[in-house]
Amino acid sequence: MALVSLIGATAVYYATIRPDWLRLTCAGIVIAVAAVAILAMPFRRGVILWAVLTVAVAIWYALDRPSNTRDWAPEYAIPATGVETGRTVSLRNIRNFAYRSETEFTASYYDAGFPLDELESVDLVASYWSGKAIAHIFLTFGFRGGRHIAFSIETRRQAGFEYSTLAGFFHHYELFYVAADERDLIGVRTDIRHEQVYLYRLRLTRETREALFLSYVRKLDELAVNPEWYSTLTHNCTTGILARADAPRHIRFDWRVLLSGYAPRYAYQLGLLDDGKSYAELQRDSLIRRPPGAVIDADYSMKIRQAVSPNG
Repeated sequence: MALVSLIGATAVYYATIRPDWLRLTCAGIVIAVAAVAILAMPFRRGVILWAVLTVAVAIWYALDRPSNTRDWAPEYAIPATGVETGRTVSLRNIRNFAYRSETEFTASYYDAGFPLDELESVDLVASYWSGKAIAHIFLTFGFRGGRHIAFSIETRRQAGFEYSTLAGFFHHYELFYVAADERDLIGVRTDIRHEQVYLYRLRLTRETREALFLSYVRKLDELAVNPEWYSTLTHNCTTGILARADAPRHIRFDWRVLLSGYAPRYAYQLGLLDDGKSYAELQRDSLIRRPPGAVIDADYSMKIRQAVSPNG
């Protein structure tokens, strides 16, 4: 009973209820009522009160719906959308922020068309900031002429909300698909946060590359109409990629996917990466190394690929 009550109070604590004092008060009420029911009442009456409280919290949680109309953090304020016209996909609001620090940036967006016949590559990006077990994983699609568009599955956070893995188990963040220029999505990680960022070329057929790209575009438009909750367990940065790839569930929820830092190694074992060398060699060669004084300029995508081995 105490455990169920604690989970319910945590769900309320991490809810999107604003202002904060109301959210904290509601969580406190759940704890207080549960404590009275479990510790201060005769058993039968206590169980009845606890059951009423549990059902009330469960009904509220089931009826708590995601939304596209909140006070979003700036980087999540404007979602991208796509339009398919024949063999060309037109993307609107591609994010291309210019970062001066982790919290200071100039917001910028642009529109662009991407002919499917020019889709030549898909790269898997793994960015590590704390140990080897957890990484942010996303994909970037390469088109003829050196153009790239990156897609990242993230939490859509409200202004003032910090990222928390625990909060992602509850209704705290909406799901957000970022469509961004590599100078934004990869650049902030290599040059601003100074994370360890790896770039791996995926071995996919042309048909698979195209289907994967279109699945991202269609998800952008789907979320614009039908928002969804982010889930640390069932729909995070890695499970979302595999869902887009229509991977079997036993692969999608493998422990090496849930502990996302091991996802590149798992992709290697599945034959999706270059197998002409050991994984340790491939990982070493795929690390993006930025020289001292490097700047994020128009040639950023070309330079980061020159910074890894041609086979990486």
